[in-house]
Amino acid sequence: MDFGQVRYEENNILLNSKFAEKQVLICAHRGSWHGNITQNTNLAYKAALLQGADILETDTTATVDDVVFSLHDGVEPRLFGLPRRCSLQMTASEIDAIQPLNALAEPSTHKVQRLAEIFAALDHGELINVDRSWRAKGLVLSVLDAFPYMRLQAIIKAPLSEKQVIQQLQAHPIKYMFMPICYSLEEVKEALSFDELNMVGIELIAHSEKDDLYSDEAIRFIHAHNLFCWVNALVISDCYPKAALYGTLNDDVSIANGPDAGWGILMDKGIDVIQTDWPSILRDYRFKRLSI
Repeated sequence: MDFGQVRYEENNILLNSKFAEKQVLICAHRGSWHGNITQNTNLAYKAALLQGADILETDTTATVDDVVFSLHDGVEPRLFGLPRRCSLQMTASEIDAIQPLNALAEPSTHKVQRLAEIFAALDHGELINVDRSWRAKGLVLSVLDAFPYMRLQAIIKAPLSEKQVIQQLQAHPIKYMFMPICYSLEEVKEALSFDELNMVGIELIAHSEKDDLYSDEAIRFIHAHNLFCWVNALVISDCYPKAALYGTLNDDVSIANGPDAGWGILMDKGIDVIQTDWPSILRDYRFKRLSI
């Protein structure tokens, strides 16, 4: 199955070729950022690709002087040792000057990077999911436009509540791939009503098995509209029920009880993209299961 609308098939050709090759794609959450390697950096993305990721994920934040960074605001206490969300009140030069903390809370020379630096390095057909563009003051598309190959590589995602992102994409002449974040089947149907969007998939959020988008029927409905189903297996926290992104089908369960108990069930259900913090383990499991 080719995902997306026929009228945008030229923009989606790389994505669909990856699906044809791998069947189930692996997305690395903020790259692979272990040890001394900083999240959302080119080194983290290189590590993720070496570990078998098919898609990379970046977050975006804009400074007060309108420079977009590959950075998830809110991580400042752990990453910088500074107050939460302070990056939103900083200049680009102030962020450039920060020496981040690594996974061991020790200083690292691998600084956070501007989004343009990330895109400049990903010039060999690497797919990248651009998250949290709504935190970047409407500036992400202008950064993407500076790198023509991103027309084939970038997948922008946003919840339906971020109307500005959706309207900006609708009006933009370059039809970048778009994936809405949906919490219910009703939201999926709302997304299907949008015109002038190159929608290729849906990110499914289901806090428990009782939620709409956990059901196999919902997955079949999405596939029937030529859209892929994307699930986050990463675990933000296991202490709060609402932090669960897709029931109990997550990285922790897949590692603790074996991949069949988590990632395997996602594949059985028909999930097309699994976002994870452990791409190499998932890659090995995919190879064992699918011989790919």
